Amino acid sequence: MYKALYRKWRPSRFSEVFGQDDVTSILRYQVANNRHSHAYLFCGSRGTGKTSCAKILAKALNCLAPEDGEPCGKCEACRSIDEGRSLDVIEMDAASNNGVNDIRDIRDEVVYTPSALKYKVYIVDEVHMLSNEAFNALLKTLEEPPEYVVFILATTEMDQIPATIVSRCQRFDFHRIPARLLAEQLKRIAGAENAVLTDDGAVVLARLANGGARDAISLLEICIGKRREINEALVAETLGLCGSETVARLVTAVRDRDIPTVFDIMTEAEASSKDIVVFWQDIIAWYRDMLVYKTVNDPARYLTMTKSEFELLRSSAEPFDLSAILYHAKLLDSALLLMQKGAGNKRNIAELTLVRMSEPSLSDESEALAARVAELENKLLRLSAAAPAAAGKEPEAPREKRAAPPSPVRAEEKKASEPAPPPPEKAAPVLWWNEAKEKIGAMALSVKSYVASGEVRETDAGIEILVRSRIAKIMLEREDTFSMVCDVVRVCSGTDKPVSVSVAPEKNEPVKDDGTFSL
Repeated sequence: MYKALYRKWRPSRFSEVFGQDDVTSILRYQVANNRHSHAYLFCGSRGTGKTSCAKILAKALNCLAPEDGEPCGKCEACRSIDEGRSLDVIEMDAASNNGVNDIRDIRDEVVYTPSALKYKVYIVDEVHMLSNEAFNALLKTLEEPPEYVVFILATTEMDQIPATIVSRCQRFDFHRIPARLLAEQLKRIAGAENAVLTDDGAVVLARLANGGARDAISLLEICIGKRREINEALVAETLGLCGSETVARLVTAVRDRDIPTVFDIMTEAEASSKDIVVFWQDIIAWYRDMLVYKTVNDPARYLTMTKSEFELLRSSAEPFDLSAILYHAKLLDSALLLMQKGAGNKRNIAELTLVRMSEPSLSDESEALAARVAELENKLLRLSAAAPAAAGKEPEAPREKRAAPPSPVRAEEKKASEPAPPPPEKAAPVLWWNEAKEKIGAMALSVKSYVASGEVRETDAGIEILVRSRIAKIMLEREDTFSMVCDVVRVCSGTDKPVSVSVAPEKNEPVKDDGTFSL
């Protein structure tokens, strides 16, 4: 009879449990020195070994020939427990037996001694599902059971267990198994099952299992059914994943504001029957990984991915600014909540969100403004870096000739032979100021009308924005607005001069000697 791989490879000894050494070492010591507790509470996420350790502990307590706290697995007691025919090891699923009457049955049975074994062991799985009345009925028995009774409670929801129950048990926390250990175990299992599992495929399976050994082995069993080499591509194909390449391509399209490519990728995902919610969670995970890459010195320590995936992540994250990543992550989380609530067509929600991510100017949120300011700052840095190189290309000789005073004779000759000199460069600022006004108005609607009628004056000392009223000056000089205005002006003008805001004088009002206007 065929047995599922996760059952076939379930550990039967403490030494076979991987990833939980801190728990198994204590349990082995207690059994070896006859210092075990009357009640245990095993808590942790699914598939981390809680029920397996409970069964191993039941065998070790009743083993006729224990080996340093380990069950021998050969005696009648061990075999009866392994085969599920022992009447003294009772497993109960609290999810379906959560009433007070079920616990009363246990309370009535504990008075009877074991029929064949040394200890009567009660294993209650998903104990958090018990009702309040059932917990109350269990309290007294759990606190002072007969010396031949051991309770082992297992749960995935520790916060739902009453404190009165926790205080009567020895608590053991089962942690998520590291992806590295899971990948190694999957390779061993695949080799024993005559399947070829590559390193990349093992890493992807371990990451998808999210620290659960049972889930990882179940996913491996599905992939083995393909009867081919199990690599990263086969795992994505078998489990219906879009793959890191697709996610990276979508993120790059969003960054480059390539809306057609965004719609193409979403169409491909739906046409291939990919679950939009799962795809969306993959995108959120990718942004988390980009955040890790941008903020820590050793990102590989916090990332579970193959070498090819890491290179994709690097190419995706490098051009991104941190504020843009955080803004996109906020939009992704909000969209995921809408999808999970069923508030509309999932694809529509996804596409509308991706368009908003691609065009921050469509949003007036503070995060969108920060992303746009960061983009302008990056452009300014690039312009600042390019300015010295551009200035260095200009030859010095012509500038010396222009600086030298011309002779009167040659000046007269040039007047007759050369065309008229070009107009002064005072009109140049007007061109970039129109562009700056549009950008400022788009990024801050509250000051759009104030800059629309404003003018600009550029001197060697700096750039002065002339507005029509004191109110306009106050609005532009607000702390949250002025820095954005300065960034836009510097980017559009191509200079790094200081920026100031002044009120323009009336047409017939004289300018003071100090350069200010009387009001």
